[in-house]
Amino acid sequence: GSVRRRPRDRSGKMSLPPQLRLLLLVSLQLAGSFLLCGGGSVRRRTTSMKSLDPFMLEQLDEIGQTFDALTARLGDADVVGDAEKLKRISQERSKAEETVRVYEEYKKASLEYDDSKALFEESGDDAEMRELARAEVRSLEATLTQLGKTLQLLLLPSDPNDERNVMLEIRAGTGGSEAGIWAGDLMRAYQTYALTQGWQVKVVEASPSDDGGYRGVTLEVAGGAVYSKLKFESGVHRVQRVPATESQGRVHTSTATVAIMPEVDDVQVDIDPKDIEMSTTRSGGAGGQNVNKVETAIDLLHKPTGIRIFCTQERSQLKNKDLAMRLLRNKLYEIAQRERASEIRDQRLMQVGTGSRSEKIRTYNWKDSRCTDHRLNQNFPLDKVLSGDFGPLIAACVALDEKERIAMLAKKVSTRR
Repeated sequence: GSVRRRPRDRSGKMSLPPQLRLLLLVSLQLAGSFLLCGGGSVRRRTTSMKSLDPFMLEQLDEIGQTFDALTARLGDADVVGDAEKLKRISQERSKAEETVRVYEEYKKASLEYDDSKALFEESGDDAEMRELARAEVRSLEATLTQLGKTLQLLLLPSDPNDERNVMLEIRAGTGGSEAGIWAGDLMRAYQTYALTQGWQVKVVEASPSDDGGYRGVTLEVAGGAVYSKLKFESGVHRVQRVPATESQGRVHTSTATVAIMPEVDDVQVDIDPKDIEMSTTRSGGAGGQNVNKVETAIDLLHKPTGIRIFCTQERSQLKNKDLAMRLLRNKLYEIAQRERASEIRDQRLMQVGTGSRSEKIRTYNWKDSRCTDHRLNQNFPLDKVLSGDFGPLIAACVALDEKERIAMLAKKVSTRR
């Protein structure tokens, strides 16, 4: 008998019913996922217009290989029998897990995009099929764009100090007694914010001023990822207001300097005992007969830098000595950080981690009830910030920091082309 041929369109291509074309679209996407997961003999590389830069793809492939190797290591006998090694490898694998997962989603979406685009181009005069394919292409373009942005953020190098606790140091600047009062206001705002985050706060070193403020105060802040949020607070904080001591109602401008120092151990900072001059004295004040009759306070001087620390917070000499040494290590580490970060000072606005004490980062204006962050060029409600609501402000700083680091990554990529 005669062979019944399938009808063809004007271009000569075989025409398929809309239902069959839709089935073909789904089948192609399933086949792409099958090949991507290694189910077929060919492992396809996406060629879509939404492909990431080759340099980024290379980095992502390397992360995937490392992740697979770490996963395999978890089953090795020498790892299973060593709790410390098992913990370390698990933590390293965990750091790469999200990047690998998002990259797999990106590759799957790229294959689906290619297949949908090909089906759109082959749909000819079939308006219904073209519209279905066009909608699929647009949806996948949006998905790929979002996944690409997520991968860019995941590829940014993480700050090794982000999970650390910090020493938060506030020093009164220009403005006389009003500067000391302002330093005390900032201290209380940070203490409130720390409590909302579930952190623990302890006064490590304090030098009260005559008007109820502080010439200087240092807080130890401990909890989850403290440095990752507070690192944006380093710099000069300027206040414009009428002081309580001002009888003429004139607005004064005063400043306080904030330094955020991640806690470090003695392995990271090497201190020569010969560089330290230490003496003991009586603490005085509250604490009973022990602090008033026994020399529990520690007066420490680091001769090369001139850093001087006077610790009276603990009730024993040994604890105050340990506290003074910890604070000295943090200060020396901060100095080293500033020196390293100064090399890229002109490239980045946020100056994260530099602790640039001469940089005016924020102005608190009482008359207009606003807090202006000069790095963000953005205003925030003054009353909320001073009541410890730093959340929106810090979130904006994080967003700007990520934007700048992505720009630096893009610049690095362009130089490799």
